[in-house]
Amino acid sequence: MSPDDKVTPLRPKRPCPECGKPSARETYPFCSKRCKDIDLNRWLKGVYVIPGRDDEDDDDHQK
Repeated sequence: MSPDDKVTPLRPKRPCPECGKPSARETYPFCSKRCKDIDLNRWLKGVYVIPGRDDEDDDDHQK
């Protein structure tokens, strides 16, 4: 019996957003370091973008 067998999870396992396998505690919400690194690489390459306000919007608020 491993130590993880004695621990009651606080949240249910969710599927990994990359491959769909059950997530792992150490790399949540991913199943592995590999999937975690794939996601990080996409952020660093600019594949994922969080929309922001245009510069024109900032000028309107300063007037």
